[in-house]
Amino acid sequence: MEKYLLAQTDKADWQEALEDCLSQLGRLPADAAFGFIYATDVFAPRMSDIIRDLKNETGIENWVGSIGVGVCCTGLEFYEEPALLIMITDFADDAVHIFEHSSETQVFEFDPAGLNFAVVHGDPRNAEVPNVINALPNQWGNGFLVGGLTSSRSYHFQIAGDIVEGELSGVVLDSSIPVVTGLTQGCSPIGPVHRLTKCDGHVAVEIDERPALEVFKEDVGEVLARDLRRVGGYIFAGFPVTGTDTGDYMVRNLTGIDLDEQLIGIGDNLEADSSIMFCRRDTDTAVKDLQRMLNDVKSRLSGEAKGGLYFSCLGRGQNMFGAPSREMQYIAEVLGDLPLVGFYANGEISGNRLYGYTGVLVLFS
Repeated sequence: MEKYLLAQTDKADWQEALEDCLSQLGRLPADAAFGFIYATDVFAPRMSDIIRDLKNETGIENWVGSIGVGVCCTGLEFYEEPALLIMITDFADDAVHIFEHSSETQVFEFDPAGLNFAVVHGDPRNAEVPNVINALPNQWGNGFLVGGLTSSRSYHFQIAGDIVEGELSGVVLDSSIPVVTGLTQGCSPIGPVHRLTKCDGHVAVEIDERPALEVFKEDVGEVLARDLRRVGGYIFAGFPVTGTDTGDYMVRNLTGIDLDEQLIGIGDNLEADSSIMFCRRDTDTAVKDLQRMLNDVKSRLSGEAKGGLYFSCLGRGQNMFGAPSREMQYIAEVLGDLPLVGFYANGEISGNRLYGYTGVLVLFS
């Protein structure tokens, strides 16, 4: 298969939507063997019917994907509206290992010498999922995860063969399937890296052995410090990723400020003596970093890409890039008319970490 097969529709009725996608796909080639599927949560109540009929009509049993508040494909994004996306690949049955729950992966025979690469989706309601994401690649010996946490206003379904929920699910790909992946940040640092010297759960008490809010005010500048109500949705906490030379950092929301006690609430379990910095959501920086990532990934491809996946944050898309579908158009401007599917997640997964406000791209060649 020179290029993977892509179908997308915004028809509101689930049967009409599936028929539209099947019509676009046409007669499948002999090597069509595995599919990715993403749908907005409008279709969540009928996903079991969609998967059942999709298997019957295509003869393909192996499907992986998720629902989302928003989904995306080549040059397009769909938010809070009916949308169904399907991409069919030539991944052979013996080159994929689908798992409904992460505990099932212990029965797989992992390659001790090669990269054990997996596309995964997780249930954001399960507090253990971030710990599983952190531990799983090491358990495999040389694992690498990409994907995202399901976003939904209703059912939090993932697809791993059939409909699943509650944990982390997905597919481990054999090393015979070449992949290239990249990550792009949606924020930019506004001050130096500090040390979180005292914390209590989600609360930063001291930074660099000073009151946390005092340090925060210095970093954000006098204008914002005078009116801290303006920092909501604009300023975030960043935690540099150790052991990386790419400058990656995990972004977490600010959840509250205590003026009397000089405390900052942060949407994560904090650890004393960890590195911390503050950053802002910056559209210009996000665009430049997206373009940097796209050019880097494209340069690392061996041959032409057949298709890809893209997992972006709910806070990105039109919320960050302005016009609808602009983020996906930036990608198409670099990669061309490449079959690409994905969704807008409640958290993005790359390596063994759960990120926020990022875009994670995967290309198959």
